[in-house]
Amino acid sequence: MPLLGLAMLLAACAPAPYGPVPTEAQLRWQQMEYNMFVHFGPNTFSGLEWGEGTEPEDLFCPTELDCRQWAATAKAAGMKGIIITAKHHDGFCLWPNPESTHTVAQSIWRDGKGDVLAELADACREYGLGFGVYISPWDRNDPAYGTPEYNGKYIRTLQDVHGGRYGAIFEQWFDGACGEGPGGKRQEYDWPAFRQAVRELSPDAIMFSDIGPGCRWIGNERGIAGETNWSRLDTDGFSPGRGAPPTDTLNRGNVNGAEWIPGEADVSIRPGWFWRESENTRIKSVEELADIWLSSVGRNALLLLNVPPDTRGRIHEADSLRLMEFRDWRDRVFGTNLADGARIRRRSHSWELTLPEERLIDLVQLQEDISLGQRISSFRVDVWADDGWQLVADGTTIGYKRILPIDPVCTRRLRVTVTGALAPPHLSGVALYKNSPN
Repeated sequence: MPLLGLAMLLAACAPAPYGPVPTEAQLRWQQMEYNMFVHFGPNTFSGLEWGEGTEPEDLFCPTELDCRQWAATAKAAGMKGIIITAKHHDGFCLWPNPESTHTVAQSIWRDGKGDVLAELADACREYGLGFGVYISPWDRNDPAYGTPEYNGKYIRTLQDVHGGRYGAIFEQWFDGACGEGPGGKRQEYDWPAFRQAVRELSPDAIMFSDIGPGCRWIGNERGIAGETNWSRLDTDGFSPGRGAPPTDTLNRGNVNGAEWIPGEADVSIRPGWFWRESENTRIKSVEELADIWLSSVGRNALLLLNVPPDTRGRIHEADSLRLMEFRDWRDRVFGTNLADGARIRRRSHSWELTLPEERLIDLVQLQEDISLGQRISSFRVDVWADDGWQLVADGTTIGYKRILPIDPVCTRRLRVTVTGALAPPHLSGVALYKNSPN
């Protein structure tokens, strides 16, 4: 049977859903695979990672802001959405937030009439990209921070962004950071009310935090998901930030987790999150980005790659070039599925592929139909050699996508065997690729 027939065969015998399953919005989010993070604000001009909140509004003054350039770059790079730091910990808002006096409206940029969110939302629509926002609850500028009044101001801030003026928002990024405000106090965040404010106005928005509910932090800022990575998580007794689950739990998920909360792996293309001229020569190499891809998208997570604009308000040429080189790598490696033309035979919990001729491979890609839940807890991959089947890879979870690097091998037959599952296993795809140049 041709490989294309594999999906048809599996669909015909699809089992009933098992455990928690993704919503339609979560499924669309997972299928995006790769989005752009944009850290931009006063820190771009001060060189700080965490602004003090005391920076003058006029510090923010990009000379050539071009959100269409950001969107065009993301589109050409193969990304599907952009998430911008609409409000970072310094409290500065990239839109004229009526709840704050520390915004673009108080700056000299565009005579106080500018709105970065409006320009980026328009650019994302033009280029067919999702538009998302990071709105930090920590505010080092607002004098109300650390008082009951502040939670109401933050809720109204969320409502202002999600109220419709910027169109559909595909992801709301909640940072759990909770430091001191200008009065030296910390805020007790009202997370249920924050989530409800977003849910009422943007019901399809995926909400990111340590405990979701839409997707979760992967437990590090290196873009690395666990080799075992369940899209399920237990959240009872936990909260974002200081009350988060242990980082190894965030990295791996919970095998019997009560809720569907898949992992998002965030990492910056540069050493820092905001642009610095000194880092123009310290951009991650294609090889580093390739390793991150295999360790994020290739381990059942979504990759959120930060690409910070410079003081002009443009993505620097060095970053853009590296993104295109990385796109070239992905096109070269994943552009040709070496399993094309294969015939497949299913035997109980194994799938055997017979290729038209011997082919050199060093990457095996497996996928589950996550719309029915995540089931597979262990598997192995064997290839046929002169003296029989030989193990080339094994692992635990698969989920939406698992990409397994193996030693280069020339073979005509390959077998995937599920050795452990929580319910009847249901593979939706097997693909073979070659990464090595020889």
